[in-house]
Amino acid sequence: MAIGAAAGGNTHTAELRRQLAGQSGWAGLVHNRRVFAIAIFASLGGLLYGYNQGVFSGVLGMQSFNTRMASAVNDSTTKGWLVSILELGAWFGVLVTGYLADKLSRKYTIVTAVVVFCVGVVVQSAAYKPASIYGGRFITGMGVGSLSMAVPLYNAELAPPEVRGSLVALQQLAITFGIMISFWIDYGTNYIGGTGATQSEAAWRIPLALQLVPALILGVGILFMPFSPRWLVNQGRDDEALQVLSMARKLPVNAELVQIEFLEIKAQYLFEKETQAIKFPQFQDGSFVSNFKLGFYDYLSLLRNRSLFYRVAVATLTMFFQQWTGVNAILYYAPSIFQALGLTGNTISLLATGVVGIVMFLATIPAVIWVDNLGRKPVLVSGAFIMAGCHLIVAVLTGLYHNSWPDHTGAGWVACAFVWVFAMAFGYSWGPCCWILVAEIWPLSVRGKGVSIGASSNWMNNFIVGQVTPTMLKKIGFGTFVFFGVFSFLGGLFILFFVPETKGLTLEEMDELFGSEALAVVDQERHAAISKRIGLDQYAAGVAGGPTNGRRNGSPTEKYNDDLKEGA
Repeated sequence: MAIGAAAGGNTHTAELRRQLAGQSGWAGLVHNRRVFAIAIFASLGGLLYGYNQGVFSGVLGMQSFNTRMASAVNDSTTKGWLVSILELGAWFGVLVTGYLADKLSRKYTIVTAVVVFCVGVVVQSAAYKPASIYGGRFITGMGVGSLSMAVPLYNAELAPPEVRGSLVALQQLAITFGIMISFWIDYGTNYIGGTGATQSEAAWRIPLALQLVPALILGVGILFMPFSPRWLVNQGRDDEALQVLSMARKLPVNAELVQIEFLEIKAQYLFEKETQAIKFPQFQDGSFVSNFKLGFYDYLSLLRNRSLFYRVAVATLTMFFQQWTGVNAILYYAPSIFQALGLTGNTISLLATGVVGIVMFLATIPAVIWVDNLGRKPVLVSGAFIMAGCHLIVAVLTGLYHNSWPDHTGAGWVACAFVWVFAMAFGYSWGPCCWILVAEIWPLSVRGKGVSIGASSNWMNNFIVGQVTPTMLKKIGFGTFVFFGVFSFLGGLFILFFVPETKGLTLEEMDELFGSEALAVVDQERHAAISKRIGLDQYAAGVAGGPTNGRRNGSPTEKYNDDLKEGA
């Protein structure tokens, strides 16, 4: 529920906050360097996600791993399961995390996910049979899936609106960095003990075990990071929320920007709490059963409320199209794909795979800096059409020369170059922007659950892509690239015609954009009454009436807390 839209006469509040706020882009990140630093650290979760995505593609091509796990890698179907079972675990982990993120906090959910992740890594690194790889990757997937939801959610709720897209995009930058270093670690460890039958099992055990290092750093370090201010408000811990906002914005607690941002969050929370009490008065006793039923009805409301269902469709379909661009087919099976394009030898294919990691990482950097200036739609649409073009060009070259690559090495390298261009296009567009959209479109009361549903779509489709790609490459060859190219193009059309632009809006303003049914007159009146009761209207009008150099004594938050203490 947008403050201005809901209150009817508070449109100037959001505009006033934007005037008080800083710049977007790189200047905004520097201005908000404390939040920037916290978001960078939290995005270690993205590094784990990316490293896990990339490392297994190189491991699959190692002779010592194939010898040890021969029964699981010699058939395209079982090979697909070996890769995709991680995504199945991630899908399950994401669904569970929706509840945990709201109950435990975003911060402690990240800690829990790290513990689960580490257990899975240990099982994989010590594996001597395929069953251990299957089980370890499923457990690791649960942790990765949870982190893929909790980290962007945490960054989005801590970030100022003007740089929210950039900070959430750090998740994707961390993912691509993880992919890049995993590819090159695979390339280096591939030489341990030789590259053929003499290759040591350390060649694949070391890359898998190295995941523990960033995981432990994240798990311990996040304990010293602040809670999400929006989660604190949801828990009734207003004073702590104010302190976090003050620290994050590097302003005193009674600064105008801090006060207005806090009051917007507070008004949104009180409105949704009152709405919930009106709809479900029988579940307000605070018991576990009542809270469980409220959570169930929150999920159900995502399907029954027209505005929320629209957001479910945007989140799930955006993630659907992200995966069916074929990006993870490239990441999981890159060495095999490059060998199919005529690059002979495991070392050469691993080298070409390493270039994929580099170009994707470099292409993500502009997204972090400029996504809040350019907007989500133009970035996503352009990326989709570029990826579609790359797929179709590779398909044509493969169709013409797949039986004679040794005689057309130039064509093979051109095809490889367009795979690299594809990686660049994904890196600046669908990689970061999809997670930004999924993290920012939900109202506070169902944000954790909404993000979990969007992320679960990502992981379920990721699982399907990982499962079917080996069979597709074997059965239909260059048709695989045609297939992914068509879906990339359709994804661009979906964004162009069905997804609204969310650039520069507060998390609380999204309801107006998505045509919330809560904009009915009675809800407008109730929201306006809440805004008036907590002093948001009067405070915003007072600030607009004259500058106070960023400070104002006797803030409405202090008055509101005093009223609560007096039982007013």
